[in-house]
Amino acid sequence: MQDKTAQILADLRQTDRDRYLACLLAPVDKQQSLAALYAFNSEIARIRDLVREPLPGEIRMQWWRDLIGNDGATGEGHPLAEALLQCIGEHRLPRSVFENMIDARIFDLYDDPMEDRSALEGYAGETASALIQLSCLVLDPNTAATSAEAAGHGGVAQTIAGLLMLLPLHLSRGQVYLPAELLSATGLDRETLIAGENSDAISRAIRAFAGFGRDHLAKARAHASTISQSNFPAFVPLALAEPIFDRAEAVGAGLLQKPIRPAQWRRQWWMWRAARSRRF
Repeated sequence: MQDKTAQILADLRQTDRDRYLACLLAPVDKQQSLAALYAFNSEIARIRDLVREPLPGEIRMQWWRDLIGNDGATGEGHPLAEALLQCIGEHRLPRSVFENMIDARIFDLYDDPMEDRSALEGYAGETASALIQLSCLVLDPNTAATSAEAAGHGGVAQTIAGLLMLLPLHLSRGQVYLPAELLSATGLDRETLIAGENSDAISRAIRAFAGFGRDHLAKARAHASTISQSNFPAFVPLALAEPIFDRAEAVGAGLLQKPIRPAQWRRQWWMWRAARSRRF
């Protein structure tokens, strides 16, 4: 199993470096399970990057849905599937949460609009927030429930930060995650945003979106006292959200031409500092 864990960690290092580093900051005896969770999240999050049409993507998602929904499945022959099922069984993780996570990711395969803030919060709740809460169930199930509110808001903040970093990529393939109501309020619509027209309006939209993320980050911080020390490693990646909001607000529409992803060493330092200080 150690060889499989090493391979999963190596793959995670390539597909989601930040959660890979967060995994290494967790207790050693929990790293195997966290690596399986984070690698599964990365696997379904990047399906859009691996397929040309939605249907093959849906087939991949259905494979995971069938696997997780089958109590007798072992995932034999698929290292990540084996590790994930072992994690689910060992920590008695609710399979319905994984199924909801997969269902939410169907949105990524299409270019449908994100109607409003509530829709985005729902998407983030079933993906990033759920991942934080599952991680808490792995780290310390006895106190996981107390941090549910922090996980909910933290996941939304984390999602928005990620979407800001990936905005140029998403727009290049016709995806718009900024809520339609936010675009309308700043004088934009889907087509003008994709075309990159009206820099002033795009700057307003980006700053409003970052502000939406800041609101949820502030709410997560307000509930930080409910996070047990043993569950805090699940929240370490949140340390990256505020610096990303800062950069997005500073460059505005320039974000479409200038990447705002901080250097790896900075991200690593911020997460290490958060793990030490228990502040994100």
